[in-house]
Amino acid sequence: MDDIVDFEALRQRAVHSLFEHLESMCVGAVTVDRNARIAWMDEKYKTLLRFSGDPRGKPVEDIIPNSLLRRVIETGQPMPLDIMEFGDRSFVVTRLPLFGADGALIGAIGFVLFDRAEYLRPLVKKYEKLQEELARAHQELAHERRAKYSFSQFLGSSESIREIKRLGRRAAQMDSTVLLLGETGTGKELLAQAIHNASPRANRPFVGVNVAAIPETLLEAEFFGVAPGAYTGADRRHRDGKFQLANGGTLFLDEIGDMSLPLQAKLLRVLQEREIEPLGSNKVIRVDVRIIAATSRDLIGLVRDKQFRADLYYRLNVVPITLPPLRDRPEDIESIADRILEQLSIQQGTPPRELLESAVQVLREYDWPGNVRELYNTLERVVALTDAPILTAPHIRSVLPGMQHPAGATALAPAQLGARPLSEVLHAAERIAIAAALEEAGGVKARAAKLLGISRASLYERMVSLGLGATQ
Repeated sequence: MDDIVDFEALRQRAVHSLFEHLESMCVGAVTVDRNARIAWMDEKYKTLLRFSGDPRGKPVEDIIPNSLLRRVIETGQPMPLDIMEFGDRSFVVTRLPLFGADGALIGAIGFVLFDRAEYLRPLVKKYEKLQEELARAHQELAHERRAKYSFSQFLGSSESIREIKRLGRRAAQMDSTVLLLGETGTGKELLAQAIHNASPRANRPFVGVNVAAIPETLLEAEFFGVAPGAYTGADRRHRDGKFQLANGGTLFLDEIGDMSLPLQAKLLRVLQEREIEPLGSNKVIRVDVRIIAATSRDLIGLVRDKQFRADLYYRLNVVPITLPPLRDRPEDIESIADRILEQLSIQQGTPPRELLESAVQVLREYDWPGNVRELYNTLERVVALTDAPILTAPHIRSVLPGMQHPAGATALAPAQLGARPLSEVLHAAERIAIAAALEEAGGVKARAAKLLGISRASLYERMVSLGLGATQ
């Protein structure tokens, strides 16, 4: 039969043993009564203080001027780690309240852990390093959530673009919800960032969410956050949603027309009440967020078909701005194309390319169903397929679907490129570039060579090598 254990006696022995260990490890110890008068001080502490008399019964501040044991008694709260100055020295100390058997406060005890603060230097340095890394991470995160674009980067001088910028700057000075309408690729997010950057919220976060890109089952958690353990597999820590991340700033909801009806109802409540409830939580959190929504879909038609809530539509449609498609503003294409070529040059570390007027005209004649995004893709493909410093009409035609190609040049469709050896693709690209340059130069080889950025001898050599014939 097991011996009966006196748990209370064991606890008291553990407490006594802990005190003995602490007292032996430390360089000084002192206890005070509930009036902060010294009840006991070990010899090590007396030696440390260079005190030779009997300190008992004296107010602790008379012996240790900067002691905070009186505050421990007044508050009943411990001070686990502190640096106490004593003359020209610094002690690392810990202070703990003392309670009687009935739970009443009867005094306090203090230990000097180290007689020099330098002993804490490795710990302090580690803490400071962690704090610096945390601050740097916060700065980087804040930078990532800063809007990158301004109205000056929304290119174009057409009347429609001037009106868009006017409406955008006006919307920036208000705090109302903005609804951006327009085809895909027209620059809705760029305009949203420009509005944010020109608003009083410019120094606060800009957070974007593409509604169509997030699975329906995850959207609510993405918007409103998740409480610890909200569902099986959920993080044990609280995870902020996009509304909390954008608090004080702007939340950009792209492709809002793809949002489900149940989530539309919850979004409407947030817009009206300015408060959210994280998934799996009963706690309501106030948020201050400016909403800019965007869609390429016909919201009025969706409302008519009962696929979009009418009340949410009216709540979003406070300041509507419709962005025109690129085909409706051909006069802006040249400036946009020039800027794209500059960006590609910087990204790839290559000299900037130029567009001949005939190439610009081909760009203007195309319908651009993908708008500016398609224009960027087109110019990136042209730059990838030729080293010519000057881009000509045949260069552009070679990558645009449905465009005529000059005689002797073969269209390089993506499917064809993927199925052919690289050497053949490069030779085909060279043939297109040379044929394009010759067409632009009216057959004058010296001028064609200049357009291609090569010598006349190199042009002759490449023409012979590609089977174009030196007399072409």
